[in-house]
Amino acid sequence: MKFFVSWCLWGENSAIDPGNFPLQQNTDMLSVAEALARITAAFAPLPAETVGLTEALGRVLAEDVAARVTQPPTDVSAMDGYAVRAADVAQVTAGAPARLEVVGRAPAGGAYEGVVGPGQAVRIFTGAPLPEGADAIVIQENTETEGDTVIVKEGAPEGHYVRPAGLDFRAGQVGLEAGRLLSARDVGLAAAMDRPWLRVHRRPRVALLATGDEVVLPGDPRGPHQIVSSNGFSLAAFVQACGGQAIHLGIAPDDVAALETLVEGARGADLLVTTGGVSVGEHDLIRDALDRKGLDLDFWRIAMRPGKPLLFGRVGETPILGLPGNPVSSLVCATLFLRPAIEVMLGRKTRDQAPETAILGADLDANDRRQDYLRARIEVDSAGRRRAVPFARQDSSMLATLAQADCLIVRKPLAAPAKAGEVVEIVPLSGGVLGI
Repeated sequence: MKFFVSWCLWGENSAIDPGNFPLQQNTDMLSVAEALARITAAFAPLPAETVGLTEALGRVLAEDVAARVTQPPTDVSAMDGYAVRAADVAQVTAGAPARLEVVGRAPAGGAYEGVVGPGQAVRIFTGAPLPEGADAIVIQENTETEGDTVIVKEGAPEGHYVRPAGLDFRAGQVGLEAGRLLSARDVGLAAAMDRPWLRVHRRPRVALLATGDEVVLPGDPRGPHQIVSSNGFSLAAFVQACGGQAIHLGIAPDDVAALETLVEGARGADLLVTTGGVSVGEHDLIRDALDRKGLDLDFWRIAMRPGKPLLFGRVGETPILGLPGNPVSSLVCATLFLRPAIEVMLGRKTRDQAPETAILGADLDANDRRQDYLRARIEVDSAGRRRAVPFARQDSSMLATLAQADCLIVRKPLAAPAKAGEVVEIVPLSGGVLGI
């Protein structure tokens, strides 16, 4: 099975930075870190566009968002009760309640326009402006009423249950910074700041091109030697989960001319990512098709498992990322290399963080010269620690195992044998990478 997911940047508004693209060729296997650095250095944030709040969820801000209003605009009540002068209720005890004259009401959405004087109170509701002269709120549970008189049974210090003006934010204050991935909470804050439109980076358009005489779509009739395609669907979902837009170009037969034609169909996309066809077999034709287009190859092998045959280069101004054909290898490489590249194009602000770790749940043998990524489940032991338990079989064709995994255990090149109970580095999957 071969599936293309190659990155294409054609024309203007491209995410690629030609000045940063490494042109040297290297036929040796690169480390994961060096490969990632080369890939991410080749891209730049995409141009900004304006969207309404209803379209802002999951987008990345292209500029800071400052409030256009102060919230709350004035001192307001935080509870239902009575607006009073703290001095009038300062000496209240259980045996000596204060009796105040109720001179008006301040409903939510309304206000009492008078001044609260000595011995006076105003009936007030949550969110209503604090009347002039009042400086505290007595909640209604601590009062009784007798006609136009309120009996205060418990005192309230100055500022009690009062939300001061600007408690949440003030006009001109930056509430959301550029590079932020917008959540539902952020959309709510933008609305509260009276910002109905936001400037966000355009979503990367990722063209997906499948190839292979042996591949059929799910639900289609299969020949005796054909298999069902999965890479295109999983990678399209992955791209969308990362904030990109997936563009399907169909499935090409194992024919160089047909591949060239479909690659041309990726014009206007920001990414053309390929899976399969980048190894050394006689049916691995993607390199032949790209060579005919003038491929400038940066590298095509990485010292990692799964995912050794990973291609990166460009044709003209078009960056090409060729992922392995095995389903697990393809998604692991997408996690390590495709997602960071999309995040660069989205302008997403990332912070350097220490790698996540867990307690190893089973013994591991010494590793060879390739960095290994082992699928594992996360369990919580009696001490509340996370345990990463690797699956017994790590064959790169076993997609079901990847679907069941919560993380990848990272094994550095030439790592010594590891015993259960040791701390290991992990790449979380559930709810974060493949499970966005």
